[in-house]
Amino acid sequence: MLDILAGRSTWLHRVNPSFKLLVSMVAFIVVLFTHNINVLLHITWMYTVLLFAASGQPARRLLLILLPFGLLFVSSAVSMVLFGTGETVWYQYGLIRISEESFFRGLHLGFKTVDAALVGLLFALTTNPVQLFYSMMQQLRLPAKYAYSFLAAIRLMGLSVGEYRTLRAAFLVRGVKTRRGLRGFGESVKRYAIPLLAQSIRRAQRTAVAMEAKRFASGAARTYYYRVGWSGSDAALAAVMLSLWGCAWWLAAQVPPFDITDVR
Repeated sequence: MLDILAGRSTWLHRVNPSFKLLVSMVAFIVVLFTHNINVLLHITWMYTVLLFAASGQPARRLLLILLPFGLLFVSSAVSMVLFGTGETVWYQYGLIRISEESFFRGLHLGFKTVDAALVGLLFALTTNPVQLFYSMMQQLRLPAKYAYSFLAAIRLMGLSVGEYRTLRAAFLVRGVKTRRGLRGFGESVKRYAIPLLAQSIRRAQRTAVAMEAKRFASGAARTYYYRVGWSGSDAALAAVMLSLWGCAWWLAAQVPPFDITDVR
């Protein structure tokens, strides 16, 4: 998780990252194969409540992060609503043809998109990348050479951003000006790309030599600086997810906002 998005720690932060990843994948698959629009509607607001309650982020920041989700919902649903097919036509003008079937299919697609995005956002905001890769090595038996390679790549990306800012500040101090237009853009790319690429190659070479010296490619048994285990938070996550989906199906049967139950 990026430092800029660091918030207070909650019980969801203490869940085993590998288990959280598997639960998120299962939740995504369940959303993918759920065709009852009432269930999707209820699970959407439940995921939103869980995000505000357990992500540890301030409400103002979450509202800002969720703004693109509205655009994501609209962009996913509009294409299906305006250009779908169906027998009960509500409105038609030229290529635009809105029917009852296309309307509900558009909502169905929009809810699925938002639900999958909410699950991914909840995972991203409550998972430390270092703990995730350590957990994948210890619980999922991911080879250390791949896990540490990903960690090194994440670290190198941050260093590259820092070097870009240093170069930009140096050019500003020296009074280097950029021309306008495509020619100026090409000069800027060349000015920044060559030193950044050279530094990245040298750093990657040193990292590869260091990993080879530490025998990452041998597949030998290794010890770990961080030990990631299990806790009651893992059972709590499983119970919460099962409860959410159980309540969503129950509410869809007892309080259905829409009469249609299968939009396929």
